[in-house]
Amino acid sequence: MVLTGPVARYAERMHRLVGDDHHVASPLGAWLVLALVGPAATGAARAELEDVLGTDVDRAAATARSLLDAPHPLVASASALWERSASDALARWRATLPERTETGPLPDQAALDAWAREHTLGLIERFPLTLSPETLLVMATALATRISWADPFQVAAGDALGPDSAWARRLRHVLRTPWHGHDCWIAETARAGDVAVHAAAARPESVDGRDAGMLVVSVAAMPDVPAADVLAAAHEVAVEAARSTVEKGVGRRSLYDLPLGDTPLWSLREEQTRAYAREEHVSAVLPGWSAESRHDLTAAALGFGSAARALGELMGGPPLMYEAVQSAVARYGRYGFEAAAVTAFALATGLPPENVARFAELRFGHPYAVVAVATDTRGGVPAGPWHGLPVYSAWVAQPSELPDEDLAEPPGAV
Repeated sequence: MVLTGPVARYAERMHRLVGDDHHVASPLGAWLVLALVGPAATGAARAELEDVLGTDVDRAAATARSLLDAPHPLVASASALWERSASDALARWRATLPERTETGPLPDQAALDAWAREHTLGLIERFPLTLSPETLLVMATALATRISWADPFQVAAGDALGPDSAWARRLRHVLRTPWHGHDCWIAETARAGDVAVHAAAARPESVDGRDAGMLVVSVAAMPDVPAADVLAAAHEVAVEAARSTVEKGVGRRSLYDLPLGDTPLWSLREEQTRAYAREEHVSAVLPGWSAESRHDLTAAALGFGSAARALGELMGGPPLMYEAVQSAVARYGRYGFEAAAVTAFALATGLPPENVARFAELRFGHPYAVVAVATDTRGGVPAGPWHGLPVYSAWVAQPSELPDEDLAEPPGAV
């Protein structure tokens, strides 16, 4: 049911648009929003969404429901749909959302901020979007993780990053893999060539007789390889690593197939030892890091324009304005890893076009009629025979001067 290929494909689109500045993102969080909107789409909008999602909308929606209704023990997840007023046109689509999706009237900004904090373990303080009077609906997903390494890192001096690293001259301390528990290897990839790989496992949780874990995989390529290619290769390596816990040799190069010496990615040496077979030992040094990012997701390639059109067509109104934004944070350190992302998608009515306005002051300067009608209601419903009955009527043809008491200011007036 889980579609790692389509999500990885979407991740490549998203990271390519974000660029190679320091950032963190959750392509899955954005993909989930599009997958949930998918069943609402028809025609061209449906075809566009299927292209972005990498699969048909029904399969994507089923995957999103399975992920959000049965979240991973180490990945807190939530989804929500808030509407200024519930639309009957959206009722059928609304029924396709995961059972755990929060629905209801559009809350205020403070409540949205509180939702973001609650569903990201406090890692994201503010909801990514700001409400406006024109906002019709907001859809959001939240993902959050806070894990401890099964085996914490050791600490090394910054110069352990090697003479080719500019970071080695700026950092006093970096992380070094412990004697056991972490996995390091060199992998050959189609997109990024030979890469250095480090994988650290979270301390697993036992749930219903199974172990729920997380593997955080770092992948480095040669400095001249474009970031988009390294990220794409990292997705492939990480998925393969998570699936190949038994076949440790999958996707790995033997150290004996590589030349001795130093490169920007590794230092390879050979020592004499006593053993019945050739041995290979791989360790790693890497920096701690943190990132906080905000991503505009309105680029056409990311699909939210198609999602907005799909919901607008379903509502039967004019084209709607939309916003799509993601806030993401992450911290990677000696003892663990934490990350969170909130993806928000909002539809709004457009501002009315420029036009002219007219103002009138009515003048009753000649004879006119007056009718006095009785009213009698209870809870807005007529309650007796008097209701609506004209009781007095007049034709005003001789106006009178206002008496002095009508000219005086009423008691208490300022």
